Order: sequence, then structure tokens, then C-alpha cells
Amino acid sequence: MKARIAVVLLVALCLGAAAPAQKRAITFEDLAAMSRVAEAQISPDGKWVAYSVGTPDLEANRIPRNLWLAATDGSEAPRQLTRSGRDSHPRWSPDGKRIAFVSTRDGAPQIYLISVEGGEATKLTAISTGASEAVWSPDGKWIAFASEVYVDCKDDACNSQRDAERAASKVRARIYERLLYRHWDVWSEGKRSHVFLVPADGSAPARDLLPGAEYDVPTVQRGGPAHFSFSPDGREIAFNAVAEPNEAWSTNGDIFTVAVSGGEPRKLTTNTGFDAGPVYSPDGQYIAYVSQARAGFEADRWVLKLYERASGRPISVTEGFDRSVASFAWAPDSKSLFFDAEDHGRKLIFRVAAAAGAEPKAVIKDSYVHEFALSSDGRTLVFSRSSLAAPAELFLASAEGAGVRQLTRHNTERLAALDMNAAEHFTFSGAGGTKIHGMLVRPPGFDASKKYPLLYLMHGGPQTMVGDSWGYRWNPQVMAAPGYVVVWVNRRGSTGFGQKFTDEVTADWGGRAYQDLMRGVDYILEKYPFVDGARMAAAGGSYGGYMAAWVGAQSKGRFKAIIAHAAVYDLESMYGATEELWFPEWEFKGVPWQNRDEYEKWSPHRFAAAYGKYKTPMLVIHGEQDYRVPYTQGLELFTALQRQGVPSKLLLFPDEGHWINRPQNSRLWYREFLAWLGKYLR
Repeated sequence: MKARIAVVLLVALCLGAAAPAQKRAITFEDLAAMSRVAEAQISPDGKWVAYSVGTPDLEANRIPRNLWLAATDGSEAPRQLTRSGRDSHPRWSPDGKRIAFVSTRDGAPQIYLISVEGGEATKLTAISTGASEAVWSPDGKWIAFASEVYVDCKDDACNSQRDAERAASKVRARIYERLLYRHWDVWSEGKRSHVFLVPADGSAPARDLLPGAEYDVPTVQRGGPAHFSFSPDGREIAFNAVAEPNEAWSTNGDIFTVAVSGGEPRKLTTNTGFDAGPVYSPDGQYIAYVSQARAGFEADRWVLKLYERASGRPISVTEGFDRSVASFAWAPDSKSLFFDAEDHGRKLIFRVAAAAGAEPKAVIKDSYVHEFALSSDGRTLVFSRSSLAAPAELFLASAEGAGVRQLTRHNTERLAALDMNAAEHFTFSGAGGTKIHGMLVRPPGFDASKKYPLLYLMHGGPQTMVGDSWGYRWNPQVMAAPGYVVVWVNRRGSTGFGQKFTDEVTADWGGRAYQDLMRGVDYILEKYPFVDGARMAAAGGSYGGYMAAWVGAQSKGRFKAIIAHAAVYDLESMYGATEELWFPEWEFKGVPWQNRDEYEKWSPHRFAAAYGKYKTPMLVIHGEQDYRVPYTQGLELFTALQRQGVPSKLLLFPDEGHWINRPQNSRLWYREFLAWLGKYLR
């Protein structure tokens, strides 16, 4: 009897172990519930990592964000430090006892301080124009920050009064006398972002270090790494700025310094391209920065350079490295630097000697790294990384890249319930035999004996890269969930494959890039027998939206459905309404009234003029606050489709710009996106 009972118990245990919880396909609600981990900063003693976590609140239609702390030795679980839901940008004090951060808990963004032991945060700034980008001085006595002010105002009372008068006025007209009067999704209100300085003990009001400056710090029109930093002795601040009136069509930007005590800024660089992200070496001998050589080209390779302070000599560190340096950090001995850079669908961390022509060495490989920080002793890296199958979490490793271990697990429980497949990387021969990289995601519950519809995604830019990384606006897992094979391809013009590859989309928008994409479809149909070539759809945003409109006119009905988000449709009218004029002037070699042939050659609207070109059903999506690709481009495309009798649908978001960010708008975006696919592919 005992033996029988033992056998029964053993069988029951085995059956229980063999029947794990059933995994399911991801939904938009799952995507929205994911914690968004970012902004990791390691404490001066290397024992703690401060970071922020945002989780969408669908009911409130926003993404609350709070600060967290995690012990680097894993001795305790991460703990939440703030709870206002409006906190970000944590920065450690030099002594490691406090964290400065930006919060909108009282309305306008301000700098707050909180002890690492916890307790209530205290407000440091109360400037009417708001505060952002907090940076500690090396001695911990000062904090520099950025604030947008009226250039002719001498104090905060003047700024406050000007804003109050504007708010009270019944006139909402805008008057401009120069270009770049709006950017991305914001109109210029006549202000400039300046660097301010405030005592960390709050004993005196903040003061403007750039009074009267007719330029922005941080630069409004350009990106790049850290915007300003203190010298090791705390006597000056380095920053980058576009200090010239033709900022709408010039990409020139330079590195400047200004004394903490005040005075006129001093210009350090003379390069005609863009210089950005100045950071002093710990020994004070150099200022490291990234630089683009070609004037007018926003996608030129970012080269890591050093400015030798004693001689004023520029030193090119990564000139021979055919990848763009993104963010970077000095090693504490000032003899080397760490940086991240895109490479073949991933983003890696490299280490390089602080010398001319040095050869970088990858220390964090086979990952997509979003951001990283280095401990003050130079021994530990903390970085966030993700993949197409998992959102970003924080990881630790030695400075040599050894001993990688996961520090946070905010999404582990959610992910355990979901059936998602990792990306499969592949290469094929594109136009002219050039090797092209792509990634494929199989649907949940995949069965190789079945045939699946294909969703072919076309990324924007055109000079960007689609990586093996998690995203919230175009998430391939959510798109694969209904039963689609989803594919991304890094066609000609993509970054991370060398500058020549990137350059080959300029003045060739619908040429080799389009051929690469179509050859990618051919390769997929040949390589993967489970893809149903009779049920395919194409979708893209921005330049990918342009390509969607181009594919609709050129592919002769190859796809059953097309989705065009923020699509560039008429290149000439686009030029007259967009804000960053250097972009079309570089891409199409001049202004349209002097080089109209180049604009017309690659403009999808020309093919709508020849009735009958457009036949494929198309969903057109646009944000009315999109000033990069004005929403009239989407209206023009939709009008052409409707007048030709093409099945089409227009989805407009009055409160969104180039991207759809608000949670409930995002839910509608995914619902309409998947419904359009289902109508024509299921």
C-alpha cells in the first residue's frame, strides 16, 4: 500500500511539473503595463544605482515616473525613493549623500534634492521659467541647470510678468522675423534656454550665466550627449551652442566655455560641422566632445575628439573608427574613455585610449545598450539594455565587460506570462550586391507547417538604424501577436553599418533603399517557407511613411495593404513647411526653386498625378502637432487616394506630434493599425 501511494504521489508530482502555466500572446494592455526603466546613475562610492521608472496610467492618460535605488551588490531588493509620479533625471551629489532630480510635482519643472536615506524631497529652485538638466559642481556647492527665458529680461520677475501677460492676453497670434520658429511639436515663444547656477544649499537665487545670449543651451535644434559640464576645479562650465542666425539651415555648432563667476563665453572650436557634448577630463587637461565634419549634414559620423586646454589643439580619437560615437564617459585616470555606438542592429559599449587614432575595443557586446554610466573608481559599468523580446532593465559589469549580471527585474513577472519570440538576424544581397541586415519575429504559438501573413516594417530616418531593442511606438511583438511574421530591414541609409552605407540614401530616396527593401521581400519568401507571399502588408513612419507612399506607387500591387504614418508625400511642399531646412537641402542638394528636378524625381505625389498608380488600400496616420513632417502631407496623400477610389482611411491625432505618445492615443493607434491589417490579411 505504501509503495502504491508513493507511485501515485510521484505521478501526480510529475504531471504537475509537466504542466506549466500556459503562455499567451502579448496585448497592448501588456505593453502599456511594462515598467520603463531609464536614467541610471551610479553613486560615487559605487554601492548604489539611482534610476527612474515610468509606468503608463491609461486612466490618467500619462506616464508617471518615480526614482528608485538599487544596491549594486544585490544585497537588497530595489526600493522606491519618490512617489509623486513626476520625478526624473537623478544626479548624485559628489559626496553621495543626496540626489538632485527634476520634478513637475508643483507645476513647472524644478530642481529638488532628496537624501539617499529617504524622507521628503526639498525644492531647490523656484524659478518661474522652470529648471532642467541638473549638473553638480565637483565640490558639491553648486548646481547648474537650464531654463528657457526671455533674452531681454534681466531677472525672474521680468520673465514671470511676461509669461503672465501672455497668458492673460486674448490674442493668440504669433509674430516672427526669422526661421526655426517652431520645432518638432513646439512653437517658439521668443525664449532661449540658458545655463543657470544656484547654490546647492539654496542660500541665494539662481543666476543666468548667459544673459542676453541669442542661442540655446541645450541646443533646441540638435541632439548629442551631455550638454554642459563643470571643469574639475569648478571655475568654468563648457557647453555647446549654435551661435549664429542661420540656425534653420546650418548644422554648425561649437564648444564654448564660460566662467562660473560670469563674463563673456569663449569659443573653443572652429569646425564648420556640429560639435557637442563637452566633458572635462578628470585631470583637467582635456575637454572631450563629439564632432561632425561635414557642414549641413545631420547624419555625418560622430567622431570623438579632445580639446587640449593648454594648447587649444584638437585631437581626433576615433577618426579611423567607422561608427558614430553616441554618449561617452572618462575613465578616472584620464587615460581612456568609454562610449556607446551602433553596430549591425545592436548598440555596444567600447573603450578607447585618449590618444589620436586610438583603436576602440568593445567591452559590452551582443547587446542593444540604451545608456550607461561608469563608477567614479572606473571599475564598474551600469547600463540598460533590451531586445525585441524584452524591455530595458539595468545590468552591471566590470569595466572590461566581465561578470555581466542583471540588476533590476521590474518586468520579469509580466514577461513570464507572455509568448514572445526573440528576433532572428539575417543578411541578404541588396542593390549592387551590398549586404543588408534584417530581423524577423515569429508569431506566438508558431507552427512551421503553417503559412503566415507578412508584416514588412520600414524604419524612418532615413539615416537611423532599427536595432534588436524594445520599443513602445512600433512594437513588433504586439504586431506579431495576431499571427503575423514581422520583419525589419536596415536598408541603404541606415546607421551602424559604416558612413558610406549611410550616405547612399542621400539624393536617392526611392532608389537603392527601395531596391534593398524589395530584395529583402524576395529573400524572405525564398528563405522562410512559412511566409505567405499572397498575404503581405508594408508599414512605416516618417521616412518609412515616405517609403510606404513610394511602395504604393512603385510595387505594382505586391502588398495587400499599406500603412503610412507621418508620411512625407510632396517633397516640395514639405520643404516649405518643415523646420530643419538643412535636412532637405542636404538630401536633395539645394533648395527646390534652384534644384526642382531632384525634389520631383523622388516625390511620391508625382505618381498620384498619373491616375491609376495608387491601388493598394492604405491607412494614413498623422499628428496635427507634427512640425517635422507637417500633417498636411498626410492630408495630401489621403486626398489623392480618395480621388482615385483607393480604399483608404485617415487617422488624425490633434494632440500628438511626430510620435504618438499619450497612452490612450497609443491604444487607438495600435487598434486601428491591427484592424487595417486584419481587414486585408486575415
